Amino acid sequence: MQTNHKRLLVAAQGYSELGLPDLGLAELNLLPGELQRDPVVVETRLSVLMGARRYKEALPIAQELCRLVPEKSTGFIHTAFCMHELGDSQSARDILAGGPNSLKSDATYYYNLACYETALGNFDEARANLDVSFAMDKKLRDYAMNDPDLEALRPCGVVC
Repeated sequence: MQTNHKRLLVAAQGYSELGLPDLGLAELNLLPGELQRDPVVVETRLSVLMGARRYKEALPIAQELCRLVPEKSTGFIHTAFCMHELGDSQSARDILAGGPNSLKSDATYYYNLACYETALGNFDEARANLDVSFAMDKKLRDYAMNDPDLEALRPCGVVC
């Protein structure tokens, strides 16, 4: 990737971090057509849209990332997250279940599964997945204490 193209990617990320997603997307749109399907560009576009909580727009981008790099967990985690945020936790869980084996080495996989299982009322499965995620990344326990997706588990003492 040329230096100017890298600058556009960095600018897009910067705009996103500043809460200016439309400017970030405009930077990405300046990239030549042949780069629009580059996994780094697709993932950056996805990051900008998800950072702006524009899940409906982000979903097809996340799905494209799955097609471009099916061996990586990122696209599957983000596709599932978009589905969940759009109100379809069952599909979110199914997407993760059908993803690559690399997902199982990612604490976020188990954490997100716990969120989806909680939304579906499967509290035992949610607890089991949370335990795995906490064992893999202890920082997730702190995050879980305020995660509204896990609210139903708090009375059980699982998250607190």
